[in-house]
Amino acid sequence: MIALLKLSPVFLLAGLMMASNLGNLELDILVIAPIATVYAAIIAYATEKIKFNDIVDAAVENVKEMQLVFFILMLAYAMAEAFMSTGVGAAIINIALRLGLTAKTVAVTAFVVSAILSIATGTSWGTFAATAPIFLWLNHIVVGNPALTVCAIAGGACFGDNIGLISDTTVVSSGIQGVEVIHRIRHQGVWSILCLVLAAVLFFTFSLGLPNTVGSAADAINQIPEEVWTTLAEKRPAAVDLLNQVKEGVPPYMILPLIVVLAVAIKGLPTLACLGLGLISSYLLGLVAGTVESTHAFLGSVYTGFSDAGSWVIVMMMWVGAFGGVMSKMHAFKPLSDFISKVSRNVRQLMFANGILSIIGNSALADEMAQIVTIGPIIKGLVEENVEGSEEDMYKLKLRNATFSDALGVFGSQLIPWHVYVGFFVGIATAIYPLHEFVAFDLIKYNFMAIIAVVSILLLTLTGLDRLIPLFGMPAEPKVRLKKNIKNVSNNN
Repeated sequence: MIALLKLSPVFLLAGLMMASNLGNLELDILVIAPIATVYAAIIAYATEKIKFNDIVDAAVENVKEMQLVFFILMLAYAMAEAFMSTGVGAAIINIALRLGLTAKTVAVTAFVVSAILSIATGTSWGTFAATAPIFLWLNHIVVGNPALTVCAIAGGACFGDNIGLISDTTVVSSGIQGVEVIHRIRHQGVWSILCLVLAAVLFFTFSLGLPNTVGSAADAINQIPEEVWTTLAEKRPAAVDLLNQVKEGVPPYMILPLIVVLAVAIKGLPTLACLGLGLISSYLLGLVAGTVESTHAFLGSVYTGFSDAGSWVIVMMMWVGAFGGVMSKMHAFKPLSDFISKVSRNVRQLMFANGILSIIGNSALADEMAQIVTIGPIIKGLVEENVEGSEEDMYKLKLRNATFSDALGVFGSQLIPWHVYVGFFVGIATAIYPLHEFVAFDLIKYNFMAIIAVVSILLLTLTGLDRLIPLFGMPAEPKVRLKKNIKNVSNNN
């Protein structure tokens, strides 16, 4: 009973999130997280007699560990806003749309463009809002399959959110596990690209029986109803700027800031330096291209990015981080940790269980960021408390944990009908293209990217076949061993 009482704050957090996403309870995570944190503090005092000052210290200490993450997030949001406003995003789309599209190619093109744009901007929501108006109306013009195309946009938008250098989920999941963002990206890079290629093949294959009518981006944008522009202006103002830039055209060289960021990241430059170079290059090239009206206007975009990060994601992370600190202080997850440790016969089974925990947490909380900051410390503790190995091998396990948190959070969200992601995408798609009544299943049915990513990472981890993918292999026995197995061998000797 005491163990269940200690876990009850998680049930409260999950219940409020689900009620907010599915029911009539209109509460934001910024309200839910403080409620759950206060309740967790009460439970900590009631069950462990932990003093109030110690509870506060535990919450603050857990938040302190995220300080560098906060700075990275602010710059990431600023660079995403700059890329949208200076024409980097529009250049990516226009380069892809130079060739006329048909129903056979609109879905796979939407998938690839959304994937590249999401890497550039670090946001799946912003990418979806920016590309859906173009590709859903293009799909209409060429008589394509709206469900197939919307799944392509959603899957591509989530690709960069999972592996993008400036994605908040990438930054946060890496920070919680104590690994460098660039190391995380290298670890999962080949696996992610393989998932992308396989998904692209499936999108093209499922489109082969569709018509050959040719359409253009300009025609698609001209067909967007006025009420859709109003909706976008309210929900994603930067998407309106991007659409106008796509229609009017921007110089192709505006894609260079993205190339600069990717190049220096691959070279191993620190994340903050990569983001700084992205901001500077987009500003300088934007001045040449005329997409930056003035330094004051550019700084306004940077300010918008800072304020967006500070007004929501950073504040949310602080509260959920505080919640995790209180839960750890009263050892709320120890029974769960003990159970997984008991049933796991080797390190791979333990890591597989960490993946399953991430999926369950995402389903329960219905929010990928809430899952990352709540379940992330649990799976981190499971490895640190139960596995023994060299510093290098333990770091690789941390990389896999970070990948679990992010990939099973972002891609897993696409397969959970009640998830906030699915709700947002369905709402935007319906508002943008009212000729089709989108439902949650439309975002799941053809979401090949999400299906492939979720299934493959779990199976590869459990079977050990991840060793066949460059840089993705996870150390196994005897390099890393469960501590209980070491004790058993010692006792037998």
